Amino acid sequence: MTKATTAQKAEILSQALPYIQKYHGKTVVIKYGGNAMINEELKTAVMGDICLLSCIGIRVVLVHGGGPELSAMLKKVGKESKFINGLRYTDEETRDLAQMVFAGKLNKDLVAQINAQGGRAMGLCGVDGNMLTVKKKESDIDYGYVGEMTAVDPGPINAVLDAGYIPVITCVGADENGVIYNVNADTMACYVATAVQAENIILMTDIRGLLEDKDDENTLITSVYTNEIPELIEKGIVAGGMIPKLQCCVDTINSGVAKAAIIDGRILHAILIEMLSNEGIGTMIYKGED
Repeated sequence: MTKATTAQKAEILSQALPYIQKYHGKTVVIKYGGNAMINEELKTAVMGDICLLSCIGIRVVLVHGGGPELSAMLKKVGKESKFINGLRYTDEETRDLAQMVFAGKLNKDLVAQINAQGGRAMGLCGVDGNMLTVKKKESDIDYGYVGEMTAVDPGPINAVLDAGYIPVITCVGADENGVIYNVNADTMACYVATAVQAENIILMTDIRGLLEDKDDENTLITSVYTNEIPELIEKGIVAGGMIPKLQCCVDTINSGVAKAAIIDGRILHAILIEMLSNEGIGTMIYKGED
């Protein structure tokens, strides 16, 4: 790989300046998951990108899941992972292990990595300060302790941001009776973005973004408006797990967040490319005309 010259590096920084000015003092929510959580090089790069954004005055909120880590823990204890319609069936033992993995080991590992790279992070879960209110998922199928988001109190998140820290929030919440539930990290990130009045939300995935042909990554749709999405679903271009991901982006934009991005977390420094360059990366979702 050819190294960038000093002039090329200066050009990159010059190109980033308008975006630094645009986002300075604004809040951005990043949902972190997939391969970027497993690959150590990618994980280090993501944490470094978050530190850089924070250093240039962007208020970053990191929301994370951890499905692969939970599956590995279940395997260690001899318990099989069970999925129904793409959702993990969560019995009481699985719920307890999820709480240990997400709010314990994984959350604190991410906080430690950000701190090690010069950032200031604070780990949270939805239970802290009654930040997330959830209820048992309503469905004809019993998914166990899988929760649906009902509300977010932005107070604890804003308090952490105002104190100069990066909130690192994991997808565990409680209902009004204190019962703990596992919640979808994408949905949680979108609720959080709305609650903190974020400038935008970035969802990291293991594909390039929204594809016209799901089997061909060269068919990336670089931008889409919210009013175009129903037709894409009807045509089958948006299908499977991409439907709820896009729908929560639509809900977030309709609630006042300016834009959403679905980006490829397998690409080094994908967050910086998306936020601080002319090219951008992945699929941008904007509000369309009603």
